[in-house]
Amino acid sequence: MSSATHSATAAGTLPCLICEVENQDDAIVCESCGAPMALIQEALAQERDPCITTVIGDSNVGKTVYLGMLLDMLSKRAQDFEAVPKGAYSVNLQHNVISYLGARQFPPKTPMEVDEWHWAYFQVAKRKRGAKIHDLVMPDMAGEAIAAEIASPKTFTMIRSLLEKSSGAILLVDAALASAGSPQPDFFALKLMSYLDGVLASKREERLSTPVAAVLSKADYCPECFDNPRGFARTNLNRLWNMCESRFKSFEFFAASVVGALGYGSDNSENVIPYPLHIAPRGIIEPFEWVLDKLGK
Repeated sequence: MSSATHSATAAGTLPCLICEVENQDDAIVCESCGAPMALIQEALAQERDPCITTVIGDSNVGKTVYLGMLLDMLSKRAQDFEAVPKGAYSVNLQHNVISYLGARQFPPKTPMEVDEWHWAYFQVAKRKRGAKIHDLVMPDMAGEAIAAEIASPKTFTMIRSLLEKSSGAILLVDAALASAGSPQPDFFALKLMSYLDGVLASKREERLSTPVAAVLSKADYCPECFDNPRGFARTNLNRLWNMCESRFKSFEFFAASVVGALGYGSDNSENVIPYPLHIAPRGIIEPFEWVLDKLGK
């Protein structure tokens, strides 16, 4: 860690890992942005700066389910990964998601309030000699908060600070809506990538080096996504595709789904409620593995 961090620690304060505002070293969350101070405490224990990978996307696109399933698969050594949570709080998200799915329900929407977001800090590496260890910080952000920040920058300063520090990003786009002809997923993804471009770009004429994996979520609704994710994006998410080509050096499209079969019911207000009857994760690890590979180069 930097000498500044060491001096701050000696003085009885700690800088927030996300916004770098000084906090008392016994603070639970940052007084400025609301990020858990346990993040910087874990980073100090590892004696190296962590790598922040941010999962972003619209409301109801499946960010919580995707991230919870990803962390659970990593914990179970899927595709020969070794993943160790640093701090018990890092297990909360996957525990919550897997518990709901096991009960044939989707987890509730992530609250807008920053102090209620789940954060995960994991050490991740391939299980082979000499493999590089990545200290990964991954928050579960509310889609409504992301939309509010895009519409009115600095509404959620945490989001901007987080993206400024992100080494890579996983963008979730609703493939089911896009396949049905809705322009909403394309427009929101375009706005989000334009916002990311504005946050990260140092010179407008240079393309960004930050790797972005665009994940076509809910691909079980349109299985053709799995055959040719790039072709699907060019056809159904052309605005997003053009933005990625113009402004990002490293981007790739992936298809992913968690649910193998859905059932439907209704609540007391006669709203249709989907229920996950069969969990069959597909394409969950590949986007994350691609981002890690790009970060390792």
